[in-house]
Amino acid sequence: MALMPYLREIPRLLRLCGPILVAQMAQTLMSFVDTLMAGQVSATDLAAVAVATSFWLPLILLVQGVIMALTPIISQLNGARRESEIASAVHQGFWLTLLVTVPAMLALYYSPQALHWMHVEPELAHKTTGYLHAILWGMPAYALYQVLRNFSEGLSHTWPTMMLGFIGLVVNVPANYILIHGKFGFPALGGVGCGYASALVFWVLLIGMVIYSRYCAPLKNFYIFSSFSMPDWPQIARIFKLGFPIALAIFCEVTLFTVVALLLAPFGPEIVAGHQIAINFSSLIFMIPLSLGMAMTIRVGHTLGENQPERAKRISIIGIIFGCAVALLCALATVAGRYWIGGLYTDNAQVLELAASLLLLASLYQISDSAQVIAAAALRGYKDTQTIFYITFVAFWLCGLPIGMILGLTNWWVPAMGPHGFWLGFLAGLTLAATALLWRLRVIYARVENNRRAHLPLVDGM
Repeated sequence: MALMPYLREIPRLLRLCGPILVAQMAQTLMSFVDTLMAGQVSATDLAAVAVATSFWLPLILLVQGVIMALTPIISQLNGARRESEIASAVHQGFWLTLLVTVPAMLALYYSPQALHWMHVEPELAHKTTGYLHAILWGMPAYALYQVLRNFSEGLSHTWPTMMLGFIGLVVNVPANYILIHGKFGFPALGGVGCGYASALVFWVLLIGMVIYSRYCAPLKNFYIFSSFSMPDWPQIARIFKLGFPIALAIFCEVTLFTVVALLLAPFGPEIVAGHQIAINFSSLIFMIPLSLGMAMTIRVGHTLGENQPERAKRISIIGIIFGCAVALLCALATVAGRYWIGGLYTDNAQVLELAASLLLLASLYQISDSAQVIAAAALRGYKDTQTIFYITFVAFWLCGLPIGMILGLTNWWVPAMGPHGFWLGFLAGLTLAATALLWRLRVIYARVENNRRAHLPLVDGM
């Protein structure tokens, strides 16, 4: 095959990917700042932020996953020059967001009940509850911001996401300081203040995106605030049908790591700390393929809207190859610098040694993870989302976790390997997911080609 048409797609992907990557890093830094500043108050405040995050993050990601369906919808409408339909799609996205956010908020409000069932000590339970009820005020803003973010990114306009990511980080640090320590007449809230600060940041993000969408080109030309559509239930149902599997796939992956952390807790704080270092570093590296995948969803959707299936196929192929090549470089760097990386987190020799050994496995994990997340993003561009959930569930929960538990906790196959066994389970699950998702892409390529020859729509309509 001719190489140059494939290589020409890389700069286009990177132009979209760069701002998304910076925005994702800014969001990660906000979580890091929360952890750091709460830890300066007390270990209980730090623990409250960590426990509260394990409650609210899966819920907010469920909501965000449903809304992510708007990106391929809008990119395909834009590519097909059906601009007049975009405002209506955004409006239905707003209605759907309200529908899914209300039950998520109720679940978050009552989630502290689980702390009493788990017999969490009273002070920690009190502060965790305070954080959850504080961040609850920002949940509607975050969800509605995601609608406008997907609207902007679906139009291949990713710079607002980056700019607002920086603004959010700039607001987060002083808001944390004021509310945690009680400056300028505010009460000293400790770790609970991080929850209110995050809620404030979410409202700043929403207001910023509303202003940008209303007054700045090219978003203002779609006039999404000039009029408003009433609920179109069939259209809302189609968006939900496309987005809910994305939400479930994200939920499966996030909760998997939560479960593994709980299963490792009996091994002691040093084991948990070493595991957490490897997970935290891998999560930072994961931002690269995740951002590249988001860019590829936009490009594939837009190109399909332009009725260019061969180019969409080319974009997805080069995106996966390029992402895996970057992951390989990151893996080699991880192997070479594993002790230096671990040393950034700890000076405990036992924790450092364990983290370094897990980072060796993480170097393999990165390649599989990159392949599966970018392949899934390509499938989202083709509006093939249900399969992503099925593959993710089977690979992570029916393969990766059982293998990890057998290798890590039992002597059935080999002597119990502890955290290393779980990481081998991660590797097995991610490799299976990557293989299955790549196979599914080949099936979709063939289906799209058959539809083109039969003069049928390339993918399911809106």
